[in-house]
Amino acid sequence: MTAIRLYNTRTRKKEDFTPLDPMNVRMYVCGPTVYDRAHIGNARPVIVFDVLFRLLRHVYGADHVTYVRNFTDVDDKINAKAAETGRPIRDITDETIGWYHSDMDALAALRPTIEPRATDYIAQMIAMIAGLIAAGHAYAKDGHVLFRVRSYAGYGRLSGRSVDDMIAGARVEVAPFKEDPMDFVLWKPSTDDLPGWDSPWGRGRPGWHIECSAMAQELLGESFDIHGGGIDLQFPHHENEIAQSACAHPSGDFARIWMHNEMLQVEGKKMSKSLGNFFTVRDLLDKGIPGEVIRFVMLSTHYSKPMDWTEEKARHGARTLRKWRDMTARAPSGGEAAPAVIEALADDLNTAGAIAELHRLAAAGDVGKLRASAGLIGLLDDGMGDWTQRSGIVLDHLGQLLQTARAEAVRTNDFARLDRMKAILSEAGVNVMMTRDGVGLAAGPEVDLDALVEQLT
Repeated sequence: MTAIRLYNTRTRKKEDFTPLDPMNVRMYVCGPTVYDRAHIGNARPVIVFDVLFRLLRHVYGADHVTYVRNFTDVDDKINAKAAETGRPIRDITDETIGWYHSDMDALAALRPTIEPRATDYIAQMIAMIAGLIAAGHAYAKDGHVLFRVRSYAGYGRLSGRSVDDMIAGARVEVAPFKEDPMDFVLWKPSTDDLPGWDSPWGRGRPGWHIECSAMAQELLGESFDIHGGGIDLQFPHHENEIAQSACAHPSGDFARIWMHNEMLQVEGKKMSKSLGNFFTVRDLLDKGIPGEVIRFVMLSTHYSKPMDWTEEKARHGARTLRKWRDMTARAPSGGEAAPAVIEALADDLNTAGAIAELHRLAAAGDVGKLRASAGLIGLLDDGMGDWTQRSGIVLDHLGQLLQTARAEAVRTNDFARLDRMKAILSEAGVNVMMTRDGVGLAAGPEVDLDALVEQLT
């Protein structure tokens, strides 16, 4: 059996992965808050942990891996959108979940085994909160219930900071119902215009952190194998999950391995609306960038390193995938992945190393192993459709542009623009054939046709 090694954020070292139960390998990943489209940064953990899911299924068997990724469908951002639009909260969350599924499907991300909605597990959250109060780890005041952070000696180990350092270096909510500034909300009261559920502490709704602990315990047990998410969730969300889960179930381990992907940048800068470089997955798809290309770019950088999304990387990815799809078009499916690709993935999800191996397979002309190996990380999948067929459509469009320019040149007897367009196409590797009957173009898979459309229009 393939030996998998994963970097554990909690221990800060790479460890041999030995599942608690090889017949039921269990993984929990924090999912989206469903009030708007997923931005490109939200796609990174989806793709990273999809590759891990695929690897675990490959090693232990598809029927022996349980992957849970939640939907947060009770949140103040959702409440604010409902108030702003006048729409029912359930309509907003149902619509957003539909968008999310559509966009992540386009990235070839497999659906998790279970996708729980937080609102379906309120009873489990209330029960966990009540247990924490009974054990002295939480307290109720003014309709709120708060976790008593200093009651858990291990608080801060995941993020590597002491409680006092966190208070000094972070903005914490100061409220009259808190015993300590670091205590965090498990339950809060709801007014009549907000979602709420009856509880021993009055009508209210859960805090953000308790939902993942309750759902993970209910669906995966008090101890499970892997918990994943973006590095932005390490503190406070994951730190708080560990604290409340360890105190609620002291005999369990909660998650044994914690994995975090690094953040995403755009053209070397932090993505933000103020910089004008903020975009959603749907924005890229609507722009004509195939989901497979987005996935390729994401996997070209190791998950533990910051990833820089650039248009040049997208163009390079499209050229590479066009070439590989052309090479493997007639290759039989169902082959075995190359051992070197599996070894790279088993080494803490070294997807960049796996892609380097795919390049070697392509250079050697081993199309069977290229197709099977690429499929292991969700590339060259028939389910994504042969988006390279778009090349014919784009070539037709470029031919029309050239035909229009030729007609204008004949009319004005000025062939400068036509000659310039032909030169640009030829220099890019497009074979231009002009006859009395029309214009014909031919291009190899390495030609960036979309860039040529931008140049010629």
